[in-house]
Amino acid sequence: MEGGVPVKAPKSPGFADLPPSLAAAPSLAAPGAPTRLVGLPPVVSGRTVVLILGSFPGAASLKAQQYYGHPQNHFWRILQSLWPQHPLPPAGPQHYAQRCAWLLERRLGVWDVYASCEREGSLDTSIRRAVVNDFAQLLRECPALRAIAHNGGESFKHSAAVRQQWAGVHADAQVQSALLPSTSPANASWSFERKQTAWAQLMAAHGLL
Repeated sequence: MEGGVPVKAPKSPGFADLPPSLAAAPSLAAPGAPTRLVGLPPVVSGRTVVLILGSFPGAASLKAQQYYGHPQNHFWRILQSLWPQHPLPPAGPQHYAQRCAWLLERRLGVWDVYASCEREGSLDTSIRRAVVNDFAQLLRECPALRAIAHNGGESFKHSAAVRQQWAGVHADAQVQSALLPSTSPANASWSFERKQTAWAQLMAAHGLL
C-alpha cells in the first residue's frame, strides 16, 4: 500500500488468510500534517457469495477495530432481521470474532473501498486523499462471489473499477454490482424497514434467503 509497510492481516476466527498486501500499517505523517487513517482487513472466505463494500470505517468502528461498530448503524441489525432463525452473537469486543464467523456462515463478506484516507469525523463527505484497496488480490480468494453490494453512494462511485478488477481475475464469471441504501445513521431519509427490504431483495436474488 502507498505510504506504509505491509503487515499480515490479523489471524482470528472470521478473517480469511490473506496475503500481506491486503493490510497496511499507518503511514508516518509529517509534523502538523493530517493523520492518515488505515482501514480494517477484509472478512471473506472461499464461500463468500455477496461481498458488502462500505466506504471507510467511521470513527467508532476504527476505535473498536470492528466493522460497523457505531451502535446506531443498522448493518448488524438488518442482517439479524434477514436470518432470525440464526441468532447473531451480541455486540462487544469479546464477541466480534463470533459475529464475523456468523457473517461468513451466511456466505457474506465485508470490506471497504478505501484502504486509507484522511478524514475529520466520520462523514464520507470529509474523506480526502483516499487510497483504494487492492480488489484484484482479494477477489482471488472469492471464487464463489456473485455480487458486490455497495453499502451507500460513496462506495458505489468505485463500482466500475471494482468490476474491472474482478473481470481481470475471473473473466468467465458473472458478478452483479448493486447499490444498497447506506446503513449509516447519517442516512436518516431511509427508514429501517426500507433499508431492510432493499437488502433482503439482493440476498434473495442470490439464493441466500
